[in-house]
Amino acid sequence: MPRPFSLLLACLFTSVIGPSFAADPLPELAPIPRRLPAKGIEVPEAKGKELATKLAILKARVEKLPEAKHRPDIEVLTKAVDYALRYGEFYNEKDFAKADWALKLAEERLDQAEKGEFPWLTATGLVVRGYRSKIDDSCQPYGLVIPAKEKFDPAAPLYVWLHGRGEQQTDLHFLHGRAMSVGDIAPAGSIVVHPFGRQCIGWKSAGEIDVLEAVDAVETERYPKAKVPRVLMGFSMGGAGVWHIAAHYPRMWSAVGPGAGFSETAKFMKYKPADFPPEIEQTMWRNYDVPDYVRNLFNLPVIAYSGEIDGQIQAARVMEEAYLAHGKKLPHLIGPKTAHSIHPETKKEWLKQLDEAARQAKGKKPPFTSFQTQTTRYAFGIGGGIFSLEKHWSDARLDVDWSQPNKAIITTKNATRFMIGRGGRMVETVTIDGQDLAFGPGQYNKVDGKWAPMASIKEVISREPGNLIKRANLQGPIDDAFLEPFLVVVPSGKSTNPLVERWVKFELDHLRDRWRAVFRGELRLKNDSEVTDEDLAKYHVVCWGDFTSNKLLAKMQDKLPLKWSDKELSFRGKTYDAAGHVPVLIYPNPLRPGKYVVVNSGPTFREFDDANNSLQNPKLGDWAVVDLSVAPGIRWPGKIAAAGFFDEEWK
Repeated sequence: MPRPFSLLLACLFTSVIGPSFAADPLPELAPIPRRLPAKGIEVPEAKGKELATKLAILKARVEKLPEAKHRPDIEVLTKAVDYALRYGEFYNEKDFAKADWALKLAEERLDQAEKGEFPWLTATGLVVRGYRSKIDDSCQPYGLVIPAKEKFDPAAPLYVWLHGRGEQQTDLHFLHGRAMSVGDIAPAGSIVVHPFGRQCIGWKSAGEIDVLEAVDAVETERYPKAKVPRVLMGFSMGGAGVWHIAAHYPRMWSAVGPGAGFSETAKFMKYKPADFPPEIEQTMWRNYDVPDYVRNLFNLPVIAYSGEIDGQIQAARVMEEAYLAHGKKLPHLIGPKTAHSIHPETKKEWLKQLDEAARQAKGKKPPFTSFQTQTTRYAFGIGGGIFSLEKHWSDARLDVDWSQPNKAIITTKNATRFMIGRGGRMVETVTIDGQDLAFGPGQYNKVDGKWAPMASIKEVISREPGNLIKRANLQGPIDDAFLEPFLVVVPSGKSTNPLVERWVKFELDHLRDRWRAVFRGELRLKNDSEVTDEDLAKYHVVCWGDFTSNKLLAKMQDKLPLKWSDKELSFRGKTYDAAGHVPVLIYPNPLRPGKYVVVNSGPTFREFDDANNSLQNPKLGDWAVVDLSVAPGIRWPGKIAAAGFFDEEWK
């Protein structure tokens, strides 16, 4: 018989999702040891029962609230305690008081909301908030430092601070910390936003989207009519996040200050050639390695900080080299005789320079000069961008010389579609790679080696069935689907192959648990028979199973780039035994142009990679074939028999 507290938790946390699988005669696969979040102490039974009982009452009240901008501000508090109980996220006895605090604050806000009062929306000082993420409908927390009305400077920049790695800084600890401490920076007169970044995934994947969504939530509420200059700062893992997010989303920021951290993978991990992982994993480093996007940083003020004796000065040294390779110099402040911390006097200078740069940028549109990318996931620079490439995961560039009157001289590399704005200039003609054209709408397409203007941006991103191209936000790899709203489609049937059936069940359960524990959210799930046309219009679909077990996959089988029967799996001219192999892939959804279908995969970095944030990168490209003779583990979902990419026409 379970103990009363265990029984209560089981009742609270059990959800009925997907089909019930019949007993499988095959032995169960061994659980994969979890690396994140860190495992905490045992919760005393009496305390656990007390917290669970209060939590259940508050969750029931939250469910009765209408969905509005204030509901996530309460739900993040109950979610924090829910997850702490579910995953053992109490690390010492003092942490139980944090749960008491969260439930008390949730109760206070509920009492106020039920009366139609929301005082925290206009509060100053330290305020904890939440928003509902578009990715998975989960509530994600963020913290605010808001100066009093008489101290607020409407001309001051909005500061965004990215926290460092904290294996024990889950939702509960993050919220409590943001309610009790100003944090590392508090510029006079400015609002400071502290995103959560889905805790500890290096500000990548859903973590980078969390920054964008949190900033949008704050600006929509606090600056509804004015465009405020934004300063992005962070230290350690947060510094790595600044490097990555600034280089990949340069048009969002007026000034950026990365502190310590890492800016790429191989050098930071001190890999020697013998240590290098498979080639496809090395290729996937280019998704986030900042030197491959360095030219995007030339368009905005970047002021790096490092401690003089901090090993993580390496991040800025790598970027100094990247700048120098393009004839530029990286501004770099160094805290004297300082290890892994921020030198107080140097911090003052760091903040002063960033504030001045951001204020000077307010209301100005810098002319587009350069853009660099490896993928059309990151297609936009400041005033222009590249929307399709000759070849993904190769250096692509767009550079503009405005020195001649009424003319722009444009040089491209590895680009087939791009757009630039006039930047406030009178421009009549352009020269693109030596070819003269009228400026037109500023959107151009390469046809048979020649550039031609396009009528509208819709032409850039249009995609007709049977005419597939990789283009902005429809280019892979597998992990790309999890940066936007997605729906996991659960099979209602069973595979005829027991090994496949067991693997699908195991990996689907693994994704459910990992998305909650590591990505700090809840999967949006439906059975295959329940998916609607509206779902297909709104979401990328992540389909589990095979053509026999999953009805939605069965509808696509003639339009996917593989043949898969009970006996054989044929892909890229190779044939595999279907009884022991499973395909995983991402592909344009044949049932809904403009959306993805993912087959049998979640994000492809796994528990091994959680040991170091620089490793939390995509691993499998666009597709792979998994050999089920090897059980899923901390690195791979099985033995990778083959893996690779589709070409620019998804072939």
